[in-house]
Amino acid sequence: MAEHPAYPVGLRLTGRKVVVLGGGQVAQRRLPALIAAGADILLVSPEATPSVEAMAESGEITWAKRRYQDGDLADAWYALIATSDHTANTQASAEAERHRVWCVRSDDADAATAWTPATGHSEGVTIAVLTTDTKSRDPRHTAAIRDAVVEGLRDGTLVAPHHRTRTPGVALVGGGPGDPDLITVRGRRLLAEADVVIADRLGPRDLLAELPPHVEVIDAAKIPYGRFMAQEAINNALIEHAKQGKSVVRLKGGDPFVFGRGMEEAQALAEAGIPCTVVPGISSSISVPGAAGIPVTHRGVAHEFTVVSGHVAPDDERSLVDWPSLAKLTGTLVILMGVDKIGKIAETLVAYGKPADTPVALVQEGTTAAQRRVDATLATVAEAVRTQEVKPPAVIVVGAVVNVGPHPSA
Repeated sequence: MAEHPAYPVGLRLTGRKVVVLGGGQVAQRRLPALIAAGADILLVSPEATPSVEAMAESGEITWAKRRYQDGDLADAWYALIATSDHTANTQASAEAERHRVWCVRSDDADAATAWTPATGHSEGVTIAVLTTDTKSRDPRHTAAIRDAVVEGLRDGTLVAPHHRTRTPGVALVGGGPGDPDLITVRGRRLLAEADVVIADRLGPRDLLAELPPHVEVIDAAKIPYGRFMAQEAINNALIEHAKQGKSVVRLKGGDPFVFGRGMEEAQALAEAGIPCTVVPGISSSISVPGAAGIPVTHRGVAHEFTVVSGHVAPDDERSLVDWPSLAKLTGTLVILMGVDKIGKIAETLVAYGKPADTPVALVQEGTTAAQRRVDATLATVAEAVRTQEVKPPAVIVVGAVVNVGPHPSA
């Protein structure tokens, strides 16, 4: 009989019985999608991986801790056969055929009545890729095609302009620490959909070069604000462009709500009746030290880390930081926006009891091609900043974790 390509179809499994035979790695990979589909899942296996076991313990699936028995597929709508026992798989496959249950087999695709496609998801769309060549099925090839399609949809390069989806209102997007690859998938997609992008100087600048020519890019630092405070002027610009029916992205460095004034902008938009979407970003407080080989926590060294804004000196009456308490903590202290105040900060920490030889690392332009790391101690950090000409943006890490990894050359 001639071979024919598989007929693609989407199964609606909500509330319908699905039987999974075998609790190993195949089941571990396939079960989450079946759970998400709302299936009533029966797992039949004498043992299971810890992840699969956790699904059973949480009530997401029902687990019969035994081997396959004839009759297990009765009343099933769909079956996944993935045990290590070829004989049992063959018997279960025959039962599926008798009951006319669509059946996938991990050990012998040719003996199955259904195949699992390589699938991916992007904003309400499921992409499923099946090979049409039944004699030379290559899962790696279909997976590569799936990945290319999903990535294109996520970053906007596969969506034709006249079909381009638009998110109304304003999206506050955290761009991450600087490396354009470290923005979230959702953040990149919203950038691809934007009509207007209002960007910070600390945002990932390379992403702006990828935007289509019609996108208006506004440097937040150059918005004229006259009698308004700068932040007030930015808020007004967001509102003005959104009220014109444009899709607006406020691109920020790091995370919008970590010293990024994101909530001030969200509040202003709410008061103006403008829809606002917040897209979290990778905070430089964790990612930049990590990129420089510094873990902010480490077993036996630091069980806590505290992130502090250093833009106001400890002796400034505007400071809201409890520096005496910080000096007593034994964990890691991460200071953002503190390069020009680090001398006074270090002096204050020592004055309140932090040892003067506490290690300090300054990571400038973290995650970018210009990244560099300067090591010092609380006693020497002010001089190191001066002699090494450390400039913002730089993340400052104080604590024993600085010396956990391989010590870099100066």
